[in-house]
Order: sequence, then C-alpha cells, then structure tokens
Amino acid sequence: MLKKYFEPGALFSYKAYRNLLISNVLTVIAMSAFPIALAVTVLDAGGSASTLGLILAARVLSGVLLAPVGGVWVDRLPRKMILIFSDGFRAVIGSIVIFIRPESISMWILGGIVVLMGISDAFGGPAAGAIIPSLIPDHLLPSGNVIRGILLKGSHIAGPGVAGVIVVSLGTHATYIATSIFFVLGAVLLIRIDEGPAIAPVGKESRFFLEIREGLKVVWYYKWIAAMILMASVQLMMVIGVENVLLPVITKRDFGTASVFATSAALFSLGGAISAVICIKAKVKNPGLVSVVVWGLFIFAPLVLAFPSSKELIFLAYFVAGFSVGPWEAFWATQVQREVPAEYQGRVFSIDYMGSLGLMPLGMALAGPMVSVFGEKELLIGVAVFHLLICGIVLFVPGVKEMKSTKPPYSSGNSSMGEQPRA
Repeated sequence: MLKKYFEPGALFSYKAYRNLLISNVLTVIAMSAFPIALAVTVLDAGGSASTLGLILAARVLSGVLLAPVGGVWVDRLPRKMILIFSDGFRAVIGSIVIFIRPESISMWILGGIVVLMGISDAFGGPAAGAIIPSLIPDHLLPSGNVIRGILLKGSHIAGPGVAGVIVVSLGTHATYIATSIFFVLGAVLLIRIDEGPAIAPVGKESRFFLEIREGLKVVWYYKWIAAMILMASVQLMMVIGVENVLLPVITKRDFGTASVFATSAALFSLGGAISAVICIKAKVKNPGLVSVVVWGLFIFAPLVLAFPSSKELIFLAYFVAGFSVGPWEAFWATQVQREVPAEYQGRVFSIDYMGSLGLMPLGMALAGPMVSVFGEKELLIGVAVFHLLICGIVLFVPGVKEMKSTKPPYSSGNSSMGEQPRA
C-alpha cells in the first residue's frame, strides 16, 4: 500500500525531501522539548513563574526581531547551509546548560541562551520554507507542504512529552543532551541534500538594509500576501492570544483538571490534519476564499469557552475549530512558493514569520487586563465577532480569493511603488 508513495516520481521518491522532512521533525521535537527542560531548570533554581514567562517570551521576541535579517541571508546563501548552521548552533547553545552548575545558574545567562535560540529560529524557519521548491517538482508542492505541516504539528505535540519522560526518568541534563543530539542528527541529514545552484548570487554592490527593504516591497507588491499576513497578525494578537491564555485557565477552573486543555489541543491538531488532507485532495478554484471562509470556523474555540457547559462540547468545538487551519497548511506556502520568485522567498517567509508571531505575545499579555475590563464571557464573544469581521474585510483585497496576483512576477523594476515594469 505504501509502496506507491516511494515509486519514481512520487513524493517520497525524492531523497532530499525525505531527508528534509526527517530533519525538520527531529529539530521541532528538540525545539519543543527544550522549553520544558528550561522551565524545570528555572523553577529549580528559584525562579518565579513571571521570570519563566519573561525568559520564554525572549525567545519569541528575538526570533521576531531578527526574522528580516534571517530572510536576507536565506536569500543570499544556500538554504541548506543556513539550516545546517541553525541546527548546529542550537545543539551548541542547548548543550551549554549542561555545564552550568544548578546552584550557580543565573537567570540572565538562561535568558541569553534562549535569545540565541530565538535568533537561530529566525534563520532556520524561513530557510525551511524556501528550500522546498528546490527539492520537489511544482506539482508536488501542495502535498509536500501539507505532509510537512502535519508532521511538524505532531512533532510540536510529541516534543513536550519526550521531554517530560526524560526529565522524570533521567533529569534535566539528560534532556538537554537529548535535544542537542536531535539537533545534530537534523543537521547531518541535510549535508547530502542537493538544492541545485545558488539562486541569487550577491555582488559587491549589495546593501544589506536595502535587501530587507526590498523584502517588504515584495510583500507589498503581492497585495494578497500583505493582506493575509496583516490579517493573521491582528487575529493572532486579539483572538488566538486571548484564546491561548483562557483555554487552560477556564478548563482547569471549571473541570479541575489539565487533561481537558491537553485533549482539546490534541483534537484541534487532529482536525487541522484531516482538513489539510481533504484540501489537497479536492480541486479548489479559489484557495484563498476557501482558506479565509474555513478559517472562520475558529470562532467555535472562543465561543465554547464563553459557554463551557461540558468537556464533551469543548472537545467537539476544538475538533471543528481545528479544521480552520487545514486550508492554510494546504495552500498558503505552496501559493507563496509559486507566486514569489525564488530569490525573494526567504525574505517573504521571514516577514510572514515576523508578522504571524510578532503581536501574539502582546495579545497574551493583554488577555488578563481585558478580562478585567470587559468580563471573560463578553471578551470571548467579542473576539469571535472580531475574527469573523476581519475575515470578511480581507476578502475585498484583490487577489486574496485566488491567492494569486494579476501582475507579472516581482522584479526590482516593477515593485508597484509608482514605477513601470521594465520592457
């Protein structure tokens, strides 16, 4: 049955893609296991919950701030080299904690280690998205992106579990060693990948900050990309940020157990995986319209938290809400890879990364104060309405419904900033 997926021309017949997939899975497991070990280290060293929150937030913030810089280098250098360096750097940084005595651990040192981890995320994330078109043919991009997305979601769930088992059985030092080994294995798997010739050799006349600016111009040139990144940024801040904070709070308070929170998160991921598979098998004329409309299903998450009458209802609502992310897994990366010239994709994916995560910590920080001002139920209903409103507005932007621009592919001569395309 599985043989057909490895036949010549099938997705898994491309060894470079298989290596990337396994490497990404190992890396994500390690990346999601590392914060668990770090949390135990911080708390064992006498750190407070607030200290832990600040340290973990530092990783997101450093990754977001450095994302445009990472995007430039992803477009300058072989993407394989960036990925190998990122994984190797993470292995070294993660292993530093092993040599620090628990009684002498400084919160500033731990914070610095986490910041360095975030910097590696700013390089590795865009490179992983931009390298895929170099490894598989165009017609396999949808299934290649979806399968990668599903496996990475599963790895995000598995990582904390792996860390928990190792921490309990062998201790935090063993967990850091295990994550470093995973990072090293991820890097080794990438060594023999052939991504073809360099995409955009950079001459002496190149200006680093001009390249960052040009990345922003590319996103603005494709109005549908700009609109969808802006939509995601606002919704992640005001909707997902609030939901992420209130889901564990409400379920633990109303049902007296953390298992409802964990089960809801798992069912959400399952719904997303099923939805993504359905989308790549269906022939969709307007992928953007489908993505935005189905994305509206996420309102079931805040609405069920506003009226948490039973565990079963929460489980069902989160399973349905999970379907909202499937079309994004199926269509977003593929359409960006097809629309944006290869030499700019690293910067576009880095701006997407920055936009998607940049405002979410702010929303999470504001969730508590907003509950105090508006009330818990009122806030959850309000963010659900806000979510649908933003989804409706973005559909009026040209190209969003099709995830496609009617303009010629971007070049430095047709940036839509008042210039005419060159002949």
